[in-house]
Amino acid sequence: MSEVRENKIKKLKIRSMRRGIKEMDVILSYYSDICLEKMSEVKLELYSDLLFENDQDLYSWCSGQAVPKGKYSVIIAEIRAVLKEKKFNYH
Repeated sequence: MSEVRENKIKKLKIRSMRRGIKEMDVILSYYSDICLEKMSEVKLELYSDLLFENDQDLYSWCSGQAVPKGKYSVIIAEIRAVLKEKKFNYH
């Protein structure tokens, strides 16, 4: 892995675990630990953009309470699949 890519992933992992609400810290930290290193550069950029979204919106999307913005639908579906596999409980 190139140093630039490695640094980008480290920064994204930090942004994933330092959110505004604890639930998103847990969800995105878990997801980022499992998935970021396997992502393409395009998908890393999309994930980076996703991290600028409001935590309440992200939580609603990840928990299935709301439909995500179109450009995030695939990555939110992946986050939900990873959490379902872990048997993550939203309540």
